[in-house]
Amino acid sequence: MGNDSIDLSEFLERVQDDKELLLELIDIFAEDYLAKRELLQTAIENKDYEEIKGISHSLKGASGNISAKKLRLILLQFEEKGKAQDLTGVEDILEALDKEYERVADRFESLKEELK
Repeated sequence: MGNDSIDLSEFLERVQDDKELLLELIDIFAEDYLAKRELLQTAIENKDYEEIKGISHSLKGASGNISAKKLRLILLQFEEKGKAQDLTGVEDILEALDKEYERVADRFESLKEELK
């Protein structure tokens, strides 16, 4: 089975089949994600629930924009944890987040090759 981390047909529809824009957006997303992932870790360590909620909300929206549906759902869990001020099970969610981001990053690399 292929890498279904990104719904490519939906993503292409969103950018009106502009492959150059799609490639630009995945680079922007990757850079933003990596910076915010570090901030999320710090917010969790500091039990800064507002920051957890804000970072998660931002990344959730960005994930939706690139049609990374599974990543978006994991980030929704973090947003809800921030709202509830409850970090129960957060390590498992972090692990799932990192694994899914790796799948997304792998898909980015294959898309760069496919869409050249």
